[in-house]
Amino acid sequence: YVNSDYIQAIKDSTINNGPYYILAPGVAMPHARPECGALKTGMSLTLLKREVKFADDDEGIRLLIGLSAANADSHIGAIQALSELLCEEEALSALLAAKSEKQLADIIAFA
Repeated sequence: YVNSDYIQAIKDSTINNGPYYILAPGVAMPHARPECGALKTGMSLTLLKREVKFADDDEGIRLLIGLSAANADSHIGAIQALSELLCEEEALSALLAAKSEKQLADIIAFA
């Protein structure tokens, strides 16, 4: 859904602006502007076995939600629904504790 320019834009933005895309404890949504190489709108989920930190004093991230938006408006509904889900402590805990792709998908589908 993205090209290599999009990935580089995320890296460059992180270096220049820090991890502005941390949404909730343990959750980040790396993304870039549509014109940076988004080919179509979509999301991906990656649950890490070990958390990563952007800086020593940052809380660790375990769930990465990759976002590709083909235009500025196409992803608003998905982000709103996801934001609501991440505000629910029980759902957030379940996402971070998931052990499989199916568990992640089920948590999001039934939320």
